[in-house]
Amino acid sequence: MTETAMHPSAPGVATNPELENPRGSEAKAHGYAREHGVSHPLYAVVRSLATAALRTWFRVHIAGREHIPADGPGIIAPNHKSSLDAFFIGIATRRHVRCMAKAELFKGPLAWLLPRLGAFPVRRGETDQDALETARTILRVGGVLVLFPEGTRVEQPDAFGSPHHGAGRLALETGAPIIPAAITGTSQLWRAALPKVRRVHLTFLPAVQAEPAGEGDAVRKLIDERVWPSVQEEYGRLRARPGLIASVLVAIGVGGGLLARRQLQARRKPRRILGKVALPNRRRRPG
Repeated sequence: MTETAMHPSAPGVATNPELENPRGSEAKAHGYAREHGVSHPLYAVVRSLATAALRTWFRVHIAGREHIPADGPGIIAPNHKSSLDAFFIGIATRRHVRCMAKAELFKGPLAWLLPRLGAFPVRRGETDQDALETARTILRVGGVLVLFPEGTRVEQPDAFGSPHHGAGRLALETGAPIIPAAITGTSQLWRAALPKVRRVHLTFLPAVQAEPAGEGDAVRKLIDERVWPSVQEEYGRLRARPGLIASVLVAIGVGGGLLARRQLQARRKPRRILGKVALPNRRRRPG
């Protein structure tokens, strides 16, 4: 073996910075997120394209936009059923929304794009201090952060994951309000490479202001007793809404009793089974 082969950093030998420092791309993404925010022209173009595509493909109904602060910091905390959830939230407000995305996405061709669209990396399965510091920076300068408390997609229509408490900690540390949000119609959305045609409902609920009181139990109460129950309740209410065909049948006097029973069952389901569920057997999708 030659001297040059033994020392890749020697002159004349090409090196791969990501192999030498596998977290180098993450550091760059955090740096961009903290110092630059988003690329305004690029964000506007992608948001326009996403709005046209999502509203053409899906029947999107958005309510409660007024609960998103017109300015200043805010943490939007929705349930999470699909990789498209963040896009539906993004088209719901003119404000630039920022969100955590799994660190694996910040390698390869997406590494330069995602930070410019408001995303920053998080290493799942551990307490990622870099991601938390980026989130604090965004909130301290008055940005809007989307943070999925479940931490991962839970595609089953009638199951919620156990909420993590990161949103509560950030709210207590920065004073940012938490805006609970419920989204339905995006669970088990994909058929092969294409999303199914669905009716998507997205509702933003009144902001929950963290009370400046200590740590630990205050964080748990904020998420487990104030934020997450409101998400579950609204999710059940949205699922109880009749579809177009059912509405027409009721309007002509057919199927009213059946619809009432289905609505009652849908309203009860969140209280019965949309609790803290184990996620090891959840369906995974590559990427």
